[in-house]
Amino acid sequence: MKKYDLRSDTITKPTEAMRKAMANAEVGDDVYFEDPTVNRLEAMMSERLGKEAALFVSSGSMGNLIPLYILAGRGSEVLTHSESHIIQHEIGALSTIAGALPIAVASPRGILSAALLEPLIKPVAYDLAKTALIEVENTIGGICYPLKTLQGIKELAKKHSLYVHIDGARLFNAAVATGVDISHLAENGDTVTVCLSKGLGAPVGSVLCGTKEFIKEARRVRKLLGGGMRQVGILAAAGIYALEHNVKRLADDHQRAKRIAEALEKTDWAKLNVADVETNIIFFHVEGVSGAKAASVLSAKGILCSGSGPLVRLVTNLDLSEEDIEAVCGIINTIEAEEF
Repeated sequence: MKKYDLRSDTITKPTEAMRKAMANAEVGDDVYFEDPTVNRLEAMMSERLGKEAALFVSSGSMGNLIPLYILAGRGSEVLTHSESHIIQHEIGALSTIAGALPIAVASPRGILSAALLEPLIKPVAYDLAKTALIEVENTIGGICYPLKTLQGIKELAKKHSLYVHIDGARLFNAAVATGVDISHLAENGDTVTVCLSKGLGAPVGSVLCGTKEFIKEARRVRKLLGGGMRQVGILAAAGIYALEHNVKRLADDHQRAKRIAEALEKTDWAKLNVADVETNIIFFHVEGVSGAKAASVLSAKGILCSGSGPLVRLVTNLDLSEEDIEAVCGIINTIEAEEF
């Protein structure tokens, strides 16, 4: 039985063309600022996002932790969504390493707003932790922030002298899906992290962007965290290839996710809102069945996916062809409610 892997867009493997770019990469010692391929990647990303400077880091988790460490830090509070990656999937690094306290905010569809956040900003007092930073994840669960909502959060932060960090692991997905230039999305964060190893298809790495002064300090903190890398242009070359070839094609992933969601909607067992499938991520549930159980049923049929709590998640990615998507939809059509 053929398996169709929709567990995540992190499972993609470098194409032959990307591998060739990696093999031919010019390299040097990045700790000495001497890796030309890394320097080029950082310049490309900072230009794309409209930021002064950028830093190549090993992962999105590191790309998030560094600004939380520098801009928030010990004895401060970070306002973020309760389902954000920095709370749910980064092993508590926000508190254990950055020393900050997460204030988990619930909101419909994962989208925060200025109106929701403003009452949570602490007044200045000797016995209160200082509200220092707002963290926004775009996309969150595959759902995109409206530009006006981001602008409202940025204005709120400015009003209260707070920083904004955007966890833009899938920010390119948001830009492609909304038609808003990625620089216009990024300008609403003082710092932005973008992953190369998800929908863009590179094997490793993220890029953290901000001001020149911030990136200078970020490079020091990267070293503190053990993230200084040497001839890492081999990996940066994959990121450059991804930026040059894999951004526009994200629209294919989005369209394919919508088709899978529509197939699920036609069943008598999958419960979901197709309108929430804005990019490449699909969430659904089966009434009375855990996500893990539902995922195991699909996996037994050849659709690899993940289940957590009541939900099942499927993520389209560049390793799936048009024929694969047709096959996945066909399998969904054959599954009966009694099988769960």
